[in-house]
Amino acid sequence: MSWLESEIKKIENTKRDKKRTAAMYFSAGIVIALVACIVFSMLCSPGNTGGVKVIRIEGEINVGSSPNGANSEYIGSLIRSAADDPLIEAIVLRINSPGGTSAAGEEIIADVEYAKTKKPVITSMGAQATSAAYHISAHTDRIFANPDTTTAGIGTIMLFYDKSRAYEREGVVAEPIKSVESKDAGSDYRALTAAEKKYLQSYIDAGGEYFINDILAQRPNVKREDIDDARIIRGEDAIEKGLVDEIGNLYQAIEYAKNCRNILGKEAAKTAEATSEN
Repeated sequence: MSWLESEIKKIENTKRDKKRTAAMYFSAGIVIALVACIVFSMLCSPGNTGGVKVIRIEGEINVGSSPNGANSEYIGSLIRSAADDPLIEAIVLRINSPGGTSAAGEEIIADVEYAKTKKPVITSMGAQATSAAYHISAHTDRIFANPDTTTAGIGTIMLFYDKSRAYEREGVVAEPIKSVESKDAGSDYRALTAAEKKYLQSYIDAGGEYFINDILAQRPNVKREDIDDARIIRGEDAIEKGLVDEIGNLYQAIEYAKNCRNILGKEAAKTAEATSEN
């Protein structure tokens, strides 16, 4: 190979190396851009704000796994996932609900308690957070509400309809075949018997008593006489009664949650110090 041919080959090899290097830088740039986009979208998503996960509980609370609505298994899975995520430092429950079934609320409460062992859980009430929705809120570390949020409404209820006279007028006849007398208690084709009413009243009373006692255990500054008639209470008045901690919207709750580890740590230290002094 002549000297000239050798120099030409060196030049060609240099050009190829430059092309490879440029291609590598271009590929690396694309990868970095994609990673940046993914991180940006995660940080700026509506449910994740600066290490704070916002989980929405909207509408009637029921037992179920569907993502369409405030269903306990679905909401619980979101809470537990956020609790186990090391990138999430605090959870804000954005609650706008009239409540729902007691059992559904209790299922979500169990998941809230699990999350609280790992990180702070804060409530931000919207227009309404009553009954089971308030029950869930009471188990979180701090409650924010708007001045005119409707909250409390602590109580239990069952509703039965007696349409027997309407059926009679329409010529509708029900003929239940049952193994025991009260198997069809609550059916709309007949009235409840006195014994059935008594039993169902005791059932509701037991649920209501558990509800009130648990609220009082979670919110020690609340007085029983302020909640035992199931009245609804404005957010501003709820602060005075110990049901709510602060007036503030969702973004103020998120801001609080960002600093929550330090705040709760200081409060825990004060409590421990006061206890040791006593």
